[in-house]
Amino acid sequence: MSANETVTVDLGERSYPIHIGPGLLDRAGELIRPVMRGSNVLVVTDDRVAPLYLERVERSLAAAGATPMHTVMPAGEKTKDFPHLEALLDAMLAARTERGALVVALGGGVVGDLTGFAAAILLRGVDFVQIPTTLLAQVDSSVGGKTGINTRHGKNLIGAFHQPRLVLADTGALDTLDRRQMLAGYAEVVKYGVIDDAAFFAWLENNGARLIEGDPEARRQAVAVSCRAKARIVAADEREGGVRALLNLGHTFGHALEAECGFSDEMLHGEAVAIGMVMALRLSARLGLAPADDAERLKRHLEAVGLPAALPGGRLWEIPRLLHHMEGDKKVKDGKATFVLARGIGQSFLTREVPQADLIALLAEMAAGR
Repeated sequence: MSANETVTVDLGERSYPIHIGPGLLDRAGELIRPVMRGSNVLVVTDDRVAPLYLERVERSLAAAGATPMHTVMPAGEKTKDFPHLEALLDAMLAARTERGALVVALGGGVVGDLTGFAAAILLRGVDFVQIPTTLLAQVDSSVGGKTGINTRHGKNLIGAFHQPRLVLADTGALDTLDRRQMLAGYAEVVKYGVIDDAAFFAWLENNGARLIEGDPEARRQAVAVSCRAKARIVAADEREGGVRALLNLGHTFGHALEAECGFSDEMLHGEAVAIGMVMALRLSARLGLAPADDAERLKRHLEAVGLPAALPGGRLWEIPRLLHHMEGDKKVKDGKATFVLARGIGQSFLTREVPQADLIALLAEMAAGR
């Protein structure tokens, strides 16, 4: 396979490419130029990414004839809130951003979600480009147009669907991630195997450690397979009316865990998703829908690479509070949470018919460390 490849998100006139491979940051201007409607480009990044990549991206944009400006936000999940959204919008307006301008999100999922939402509502919508620099953002949050912020009521409850004009996933940027962030992104890679690609899950069992340790080809291949899977699902169901909800495997549980941890670094999003996927397969097994061996197989793989697969000790996990968070999830309909369960690895499906007693029993087992 070639060192670089392009995956297309097929949405008719709003289709866009995902460029994948190493060395793309230095080609940012060349790749972005075709979607620019003017010369003004505002790059939004955070204070962790800016020292690493901002100068390279702005230099590339300038070489392509753009006039780049930038604004730097604080890093971390807590930046996805109303005060930081207001600060970003104010910075955009202060920069005299026009409807023909282009906004570039340079960073991880927080930067992408926040910038995309700001772009969706600024001047009733301006174009934006995603340049994801974390594994999680490259395989998941940068693709598909979901943008938004968190509130005290839950994660991503305020937002908009606003598709980027293109995504530029430089797999070389993953070299600067620390191991914890790499693992957090890897959980979202595993998700695609569990949803509907058992062969990919098996590939990850054999190659996941190599990917995490830095093998460039393993990383490129994992990002490409993940992006193809997400592009296919988004093209079939852009606004999550049906099959796209499968991408929330592990997230109903995971978002509840994140909320209970205050959306802090105590539990990263990918760590919560890893635990949530195990909970989803264990619940499936409890309901007689899936073999218990598949839940154990998933747990073994996550633990083998260094991801959590059980609720961490050191805190009291209160079942009523976890249930409360799940009931506030944006996927609730008619008072019932939507769960992604599975008949086995690679055989996920959606349901709202989960008996409360079984859900509570599973949470009790997990909270007790069993």
